[in-house]
Amino acid sequence: MAAVAANRDRVAFAALFGFYAPRLKAFLKRSGMTPSAAEDVVQETMLLVWKKASYFDPGRAGVSTWIFTIARNARIDRLRRESRPAAIAEAFDPSDQQDAPVSGEQVIIAAEREERLREALDLLPRDQADILKMSFYGEVTQSEIANAVGIPLGTVKSRVRLALGRLRQILDDLK
Repeated sequence: MAAVAANRDRVAFAALFGFYAPRLKAFLKRSGMTPSAAEDVVQETMLLVWKKASYFDPGRAGVSTWIFTIARNARIDRLRRESRPAAIAEAFDPSDQQDAPVSGEQVIIAAEREERLREALDLLPRDQADILKMSFYGEVTQSEIANAVGIPLGTVKSRVRLALGRLRQILDDLK
């Protein structure tokens, strides 16, 4: 990856492509895509890897995590494009609709709930709180968290389960 980022090394990129393309295609097919759609997304993903190689930061994630995240995002973008044809998107613009009025009471209740949740998260062990924040605020899958943090998937699942149980206790105590 470093050779692709630094020197636009085509041989290194070919090796990356040869290694990741079949794995990405299998990943995308398991997520419900047809083989031809999966191939299209793999091509799009690897093109983005080539174009954005200089953005890769080994301090933030491993190569596989970075590439699979690009693939996941490309898959989501494709699903959005397919599920919302251009004619429908042009005919209906949600910004034309007025928002339902929000009462002052609703705003206060939402702010109080948010504050209680922040306080409860601060009471959790740091490793559990970090994983919950990544999972729920960062919308990162547990597998991606395991790869990014460098711990087994089972450990991530255990920490989430323990953290949610502890949050439930803390929030019940705050009522």
